Amino acid sequence: MANRPVFIPTKITDKHTCEVIVSDIDFKWFPGMSKSQKQKSIVSLHQAANRQDISHILEISSKSEIDLGVKLSAFNLTITTKKKKESFSVESAFQSSKVFDRGGPYTEILDSSSRQAKKDPRLKESGNLMYFSFFDKKFDLKPRTFFYDWIYINALKQNQDLAERLLEYSAFTDIEFNPKKSINCQAYSAALYVSLFQHNMLDNALKSPNNFKKILGTEYQNRDKVLPVQLKLF
Repeated sequence: MANRPVFIPTKITDKHTCEVIVSDIDFKWFPGMSKSQKQKSIVSLHQAANRQDISHILEISSKSEIDLGVKLSAFNLTITTKKKKESFSVESAFQSSKVFDRGGPYTEILDSSSRQAKKDPRLKESGNLMYFSFFDKKFDLKPRTFFYDWIYINALKQNQDLAERLLEYSAFTDIEFNPKKSINCQAYSAALYVSLFQHNMLDNALKSPNNFKKILGTEYQNRDKVLPVQLKLF
């Protein structure tokens, strides 16, 4: 057995504040690294969630059986700069923005594939993570998922065809995300996008990082309370 979160965006009819409900689901785990084994675990997780009246679930990862879920993976979802019109994956943008006490940001990571970006050895050899620097704009480490959410949701906003299809779903999972080992999660960020949209707060939130943080202040306060203290912002 295993336990994984399902992320459920709230609607304005449910909550006046923008929130993501996290439902931890017990389900049968299928061990193994192959895509087929991962997909068996996804089906098992979704079936267990269905039994708890959670439906219309989208798996967001490269292992998703649904093409939309694969395209929404941070490895595949791209963000484009406004000035130079340069495009790169959310994963590469996130990893290249890390600033450590002994190095970074390693901006050349932007030119790497998502897999290469995540595995760049300097990310483990440069000491403690201090903050993020994204095109000379500084982002603090707290709230702890703030910077990752900011990049992911901006990328979604730029990919309207994917964003519109995302709104057809009511809950989101990422089989690769283990809350005991990491903090940032593309399924959570996607749920946050839907919640912002359903509360008519999306455009205002994306006007600036400060707006984003202010609008999601209550959500982030509540989330930081339940996130384990010593996990990596991978």
